[in-house]
Amino acid sequence: MNSKLIANGILRAVGIILAILLVLFFLYKIQSVIVYIAIAAVVSLIGKPIVRFLRRKLKFNNTLAVVVTMLFLVGFLVGLIGMFIPLITEQGHNLSLLNIDQLQTNIEDLYINLTHYFSVNHIDVEQSLKESKLLSKLDLALIPNFLNSVLSGFGNFSIGLMSVLFISFFFLKDSSLFQNGIMAFIPQKNETATKKVISKISDLLSRYFIGLIFQILIIFVIYTIGLLIVGVDNAVVIAFLCALLNLIPYVGPLIGAILMLTLTLTSNLGATFNDVVVNKVIGVVIVLAIGQLIDNFVSQPIIFSKSVKSHPLEIFLVIIIAGILFG
Repeated sequence: MNSKLIANGILRAVGIILAILLVLFFLYKIQSVIVYIAIAAVVSLIGKPIVRFLRRKLKFNNTLAVVVTMLFLVGFLVGLIGMFIPLITEQGHNLSLLNIDQLQTNIEDLYINLTHYFSVNHIDVEQSLKESKLLSKLDLALIPNFLNSVLSGFGNFSIGLMSVLFISFFFLKDSSLFQNGIMAFIPQKNETATKKVISKISDLLSRYFIGLIFQILIIFVIYTIGLLIVGVDNAVVIAFLCALLNLIPYVGPLIGAILMLTLTLTSNLGATFNDVVVNKVIGVVIVLAIGQLIDNFVSQPIIFSKSVKSHPLEIFLVIIIAGILFG
């Protein structure tokens, strides 16, 4: 009897493990679909206030409100893509018209100026580069591989975009669709409480993502004004791209800073050392510092305190503690 119970227990355990493995394998195979659904859920949360506004204030019916919202979001996406075309075109134009001999002269002048600066401060640049072995770690073969990956991924991006838009439309049209999918796995006795929790979470997430949009807008305005004052070409596009990257925790602002400085330098390849480094680069660094200070100590605490209904001091302390714990 005991051996039979043990055998049944082993079989049951093996069956459960196999079922879990099959489920995990299934989820792995459809991971792209899961990503589409997750992105569509975020898009629907962002579009939810717009649909609500169109229905309540302008008296649109539900379908028309959803269609107008989707057109607005698609138009916004197309506008974003269109913003980056002039930047890419200008960077390519600058590189195509580049005088290699003049560039070599400028680089040599830049090297002499930098070497002189560091020698005054008793810093051996060549020895530092040799010790770091930085140049030996650069693999230029990655560049064509990266370009091939970008081109091959364009088709997947198009399919993914259409899938996200399609799913988002029905999430917005039937706001309870996502909720009903979750409720299918909830016991009947817990349905009422679960619906209340899902409703509160949905409203909270919607306010949170709207807060992110306001955060992007504020840092975008700061960067745009600063870059225009400094005299950087394509200031609006660069500011918006860096504002988007600012949403990535910790590394986002750093990536944005590197990108902003790189685009500033590549837009002024023919300029002198003093014009670029002393004036524009230092100006860009000041703009970045001001933007980050305002974002971290003013806009984030106020915006997210309104979004999640918390006190600004709580949000400020959370930001500081997270920065200490995670870098």
